Amino acid sequence: MSTPRLSADPWRLLAAVLVVGAFVIGVCAWLAGWRVGADSAVYRAGALTFLHGDPLYDLGRLSALPSWVALPFTYPPAAALLFIPLAALPAGLAWGIVSMASVASLAVVVRICARGSNRLVVVGLTVVGLGLEPVWKTLALGQINLILMAIVVLDVLVLAGSRWSGVLVGIAAAVKLTPLIFVVHLFLTGRWRDGLRALATFAGLQGLMFLLIPGDAVEYWTEAVRDPSRVGGVNWVFDQSLNGMLNRATHAAHWSGGLAMLIAAVLAVPSAWLVWRLHRRGETLAALLVSAFLGLLASPISWTHHWVWAVPLIALLVAERHLVWAALITLFTGSAVIMLVPNGGDTEFGWGLGWSLLGNAYVLAAVLGILGLTTRELRRSLPIRPKTGRS
Repeated sequence: MSTPRLSADPWRLLAAVLVVGAFVIGVCAWLAGWRVGADSAVYRAGALTFLHGDPLYDLGRLSALPSWVALPFTYPPAAALLFIPLAALPAGLAWGIVSMASVASLAVVVRICARGSNRLVVVGLTVVGLGLEPVWKTLALGQINLILMAIVVLDVLVLAGSRWSGVLVGIAAAVKLTPLIFVVHLFLTGRWRDGLRALATFAGLQGLMFLLIPGDAVEYWTEAVRDPSRVGGVNWVFDQSLNGMLNRATHAAHWSGGLAMLIAAVLAVPSAWLVWRLHRRGETLAALLVSAFLGLLASPISWTHHWVWAVPLIALLVAERHLVWAALITLFTGSAVIMLVPNGGDTEFGWGLGWSLLGNAYVLAAVLGILGLTTRELRRSLPIRPKTGRS
């Protein structure tokens, strides 16, 4: 059987064009000295700091950062080890490489999640995905959200049943702690061996860092991990988490974080039930998305660029022919409505009801989505009573 040519598959052709295009733009950005990729610069600087044996978690500026970037390293110690390939690149080119990998990840996620859709639909969804605010902001910042999402999607949906399943989730959690929600997802769906592999991979990588840089590892797990303010003001509108919403609503009251954790714990109950129900019915992607959005709500900080999980949600809705919902979510995440709200400093504390609804739009949409799905599942689970006529 002959292998089909690249030109015979519009998705492969588009993916190749987008990936090469991202690399070309990255090279141009490097040569022109564009100020893009602040986060990819932090990844590279963290790797270089680790290699040089300097402190990772001092609040002072990392020495390897470009002059226009002033961000601390906020990731687990193992992330510095995994970012080492970026240390071999010039500072400006690191953004291009991360962007290239992110575009490839976007294309892979769409291909996996838009199952059953024809190739032109997959092509269209990939292009549309680039226009969503979480996606283009991820690309502009040089963030790795799309890469981590692709790793999780591959592990949970493609590698299921493989002896390697769980390893990729463990690696993703070693880079950013929020993918630990998917370890819980593996356990909830009965994939105990995969969950244990994920935990072992995560723990093994973090344990290795206690051997390589014990001082930094201790500082991260005792101090830095408990300080979300290291990555920015939690009351800023672009923090679309329960914690961010409650900090804005209470003018950063000291108890707002605890209340956010309590609400997240309450939401976790119907979410866990939904994951179990959906997975048992064979709706594995829908179950994964429930876990993903619960993780975004429960995280101390979920910047809008973390909400790239809108992409597989839209792909699922299109595949299931829920086109109206797919269009609404595309318009919602593509409109960048969050960016229209007054913000910065203490501005969020003065919002009225209207601005509060817009300024917490991602949070409110996810909460309503989880509650709406729970209501639907409860109705489905109730026994149907036979109608009785009057004699």
